Amino acid sequence: MTATPHPLVAVARRLASDVLAPQAGRVDQEGVPASSIKAIKQSGLLGVSAPKEYGGAGASAAVAREVAEILAGACCSTWFVQTQHHTPVKLLTESHFPVRESLLGRLATGELLSGIAYAHLRAFPRVPVRVTYERGGWRFDGTVPWYTGWGLNDVMLLAGLSDTEEVVFAFVEARTQQGLRASPPMRLAALTAARTVSLELKGLRVPEEAVVLRTPREKFALTDLPRATNTSPAVFGVAYAALDLLAAHPAATATARSLRTRLDAVRRNAYALADHRRPQEHLAQRLTLRTRAYDLMRTATTAAIVAGGGRSLDLNSPAQRLAREGLFLLVQGQTPDVREAHLASLTD
Repeated sequence: MTATPHPLVAVARRLASDVLAPQAGRVDQEGVPASSIKAIKQSGLLGVSAPKEYGGAGASAAVAREVAEILAGACCSTWFVQTQHHTPVKLLTESHFPVRESLLGRLATGELLSGIAYAHLRAFPRVPVRVTYERGGWRFDGTVPWYTGWGLNDVMLLAGLSDTEEVVFAFVEARTQQGLRASPPMRLAALTAARTVSLELKGLRVPEEAVVLRTPREKFALTDLPRATNTSPAVFGVAYAALDLLAAHPAATATARSLRTRLDAVRRNAYALADHRRPQEHLAQRLTLRTRAYDLMRTATTAAIVAGGGRSLDLNSPAQRLAREGLFLLVQGQTPDVREAHLASLTD
């Protein structure tokens, strides 16, 4: 952790201890409430990486990761809803399209919360969402298999693939409208609370001025690769939260201490690679560290359950909730390369 906390790290810690952690068990069973999203919006955390000139904090990647760890360890469902927001902010920051001026400030200050609907691009050569240019705008057709934060987000970053294999990213209001319909919320083994749905798109028309990026599919895939191979800070957040539970049991303090030392080392190395000036390099090493982080997270949550005994099976037990959240993180943001590397590591 940082020696001298950034102000937003201190904010995240207060939010975690005062709001998120105390109600994490109830949220897990009932869903992320609007009050938690309001607290996130008002905290300034949604602008952690956004440019200062647009109302953001302009903080470093290290600060953003630490904030993510804290939120995920306190309430992974709430973290998962708000983490979607940071990709749209990044795209707007790098964009030269007019939508940058109309939306970046509102997202950076927390006036609006954005979700994302583009993971289906990783399914290529399948094309779940097709986009077609029509009379000064774009038409989206298909199915978005996963969309998180329905009913909590104000806008979404939607992507589709054209017949010429160009990826088009555009902003759309996150509500039922002509050409856009959401399924009922999915029931999942973990993070049902994050309000995940699928979206049916039938002739959804999006104006040209809502477009934030147009890029060849191959270029997008190359840019997306390091994102998929780097370790999510949430994995460390959940693992550290489990180790805190474990350390509270007198008979498990030595185990907690040993696991924490190993986790610290993996975290240090994983983040060093995440900050590497050439993000396309060392992909195999990134994947190795990611799978090691998974293993340690799983070990930490298992140890917390074992230490808690039968009480860990109570749905109100934070140990089993963290274990289920860890299960979710094993497949969150998964690509074929990540899956293959993880499966291969399990045979060693």
